Amino acid sequence: MQQDLFSSHQAGLTQMPMKDADVHYQADFLEQDTATELYQKLQTKLAWQQDSIQIYGRTVAIPRLQAWYGDQEATYQYSGLSMQPNPWVSELQQLKKTLEQVCETHFNSVLANWYRNGQDSMGWHADNEIELGRQPIIASLTLGQTRDFDFKHMQSGQKVRFPLHNGSLLIMAGNTQQFWQHSLPKRSQLMAGRINLTFRKIFQQI
Repeated sequence: MQQDLFSSHQAGLTQMPMKDADVHYQADFLEQDTATELYQKLQTKLAWQQDSIQIYGRTVAIPRLQAWYGDQEATYQYSGLSMQPNPWVSELQQLKKTLEQVCETHFNSVLANWYRNGQDSMGWHADNEIELGRQPIIASLTLGQTRDFDFKHMQSGQKVRFPLHNGSLLIMAGNTQQFWQHSLPKRSQLMAGRINLTFRKIFQQI
């Protein structure tokens, strides 16, 4: 992937100086009022649920709410959880079209995560499931409360932290998922919530 892939569409996107990765970030991709309105709307409009996953043979409730939307064939599996997509809602479909132009790719699904407060979190992982392909492009949009987003290099152990703001866009592409894990740590003092929308392309497995 060319390092300037996204520059022709969004001058505000900046490539992050990370080895073995292709990560771009823009803090003000959406206007604040637009992002806040979307956050409030999606809280009530999406089919939120708290799923459970398998970790080292144990069934554990995910510490956040999530919802999976996409094309009918976009089934996604991770950590023993199989997710069947809900049909697109208008707000998600419009965002999908916008981000497809920015990323010069096609997305057929989006994983929505609702971190209700600072106690909700996401542990270390890489989005490297076979359904995502070898070099997935994942566009991650933040709505609501600013939260720290951490990267950790799988070989060197190097860590990088980004504060993801309301209306910001983070794009992970190239070899990022092969070399880096990411997480969203707890922040017990935070009471406000954050909705994260990660647009993806799911490939059918034969």
